[in-house]
Amino acid sequence: MKIRTKLFIFIPLLVLLLNVIAFFIFQSGKKVQESYDVMMQRIFLYKQLSMETQENLRFLSSYLIHQDETSQQLLTAHQKELERLQTILLAHHLEGNDALTLENYKNMIHEFLELEQSIVRKLNNRQFADYADSYNEIEKISSFIREDSQTLVDLELSTYQPVYKQMLVNVGRMNELGGTLFVLTTVLSIVFAIWLSRTIVIPIRRLVDAAKKISAGDLETHIPLLDGNDEMGLLGRTFQQMMENLRQLIAKNMEMLEKEKLVSELELKALQSQINPHFLFNTLNVISKLAYIEGAERTSELTISTSNLLRYNLRKLDEPVTLRDEVEHAKEYFSIQKARFRDRITFQLDIDETCLDQVIPCLTLQPLLENAFVHGIEGMEEGAVIQLAIRPRKNYIRITIADNGVGMEEDVRQAILRSSSYSFSKKGHSTGLGMSNVLRRLQLFYGIEKLVKIHSEPNKGTTIVLTLPRRRGGDVNV
Repeated sequence: MKIRTKLFIFIPLLVLLLNVIAFFIFQSGKKVQESYDVMMQRIFLYKQLSMETQENLRFLSSYLIHQDETSQQLLTAHQKELERLQTILLAHHLEGNDALTLENYKNMIHEFLELEQSIVRKLNNRQFADYADSYNEIEKISSFIREDSQTLVDLELSTYQPVYKQMLVNVGRMNELGGTLFVLTTVLSIVFAIWLSRTIVIPIRRLVDAAKKISAGDLETHIPLLDGNDEMGLLGRTFQQMMENLRQLIAKNMEMLEKEKLVSELELKALQSQINPHFLFNTLNVISKLAYIEGAERTSELTISTSNLLRYNLRKLDEPVTLRDEVEHAKEYFSIQKARFRDRITFQLDIDETCLDQVIPCLTLQPLLENAFVHGIEGMEEGAVIQLAIRPRKNYIRITIADNGVGMEEDVRQAILRSSSYSFSKKGHSTGLGMSNVLRRLQLFYGIEKLVKIHSEPNKGTTIVLTLPRRRGGDVNV
């Protein structure tokens, strides 16, 4: 059973049981309250009628003595109040012998009101001799009403007593049922909490502990196996499979890196074993001096530039250099190409000296310049221009390499920016470093992906813009 199904079953069940308890207790209290209200309303009505008859009698006596307008108004107001209470009394009914007492009580109230109105009329008609007997009679009726009110109160209490006892019994039963349900829901809640902890909380905690160990680098952490076919079991098995895949992937990557390292070392050794650099430098120096002695100064300068270029290219690529070194190396490359193509090509430099202490990977500018030459302007018969500009900005340095050559298609430009594995297949590079290789080394060196912008269109030249964050000196791994 899935966790969601379990939750949808147990939680509504607990809520339903609690609601049943609350409903039973509410209904029991409601019945007691309604019965108590009915009894109290009747008792209160009897008391009000008894008191109101006494008030009517008192104000009638005052009116008979004073016979003023104020006494008459007060008497009239209490007469209306007594009539209102009489109307309410008429709606009440009792059963058995108690019904006769109630009917007699209603008649006395009616007789009291009629006799009171008769006395007032006789007084208003100046029949002073007639109302004295009527007043004595109304006093007797008032006393009877007071006595019957108390009798009716006693009857109400006597009638309510067995009902009250039965309600107490019912309330006791409801309380026992409520207590039983309360204990039952409490036990179910505890069982549900223990089950929830065992099936959800504890497995999640074990998985969290394993995840913390893995995030700390312990890939040999044992992943707890979770039984069951619910989501937690599936999560545990998926976590275990993910760890196995991760271990296999890391092992494959380590093997691949080891192979690439061996291949790189073999390629470097093979390249270095082809010719002894010291012998080549010495030979180039001898050629340079001999050309200088024979008066061939341009040949001597070209030989020196070639020697410097070769010496720089054989430096360790994992050691950073400054922009000053890169610019000097680029000038040597310009000198060699200028001697080869003469007036067909023009090199323009715009260098800010304040930027030349910037740290940069070795062999960055010359491969980009060579790429501009080989793929941009080499086929031009005249008017070829390559520009190198290094200018400072607020928090970075901008390096621009531009040519007015054949440019490149949009798919080639996107491929260079998108993938470091892209390289041109055309031969002629003196360093053996492709353009994408250089750009990828820059991204890894500075730890920023978006360092390069390339603007190019067919037959409109190419412009490469490098935006390098400022960095000076220090041991930096290239």
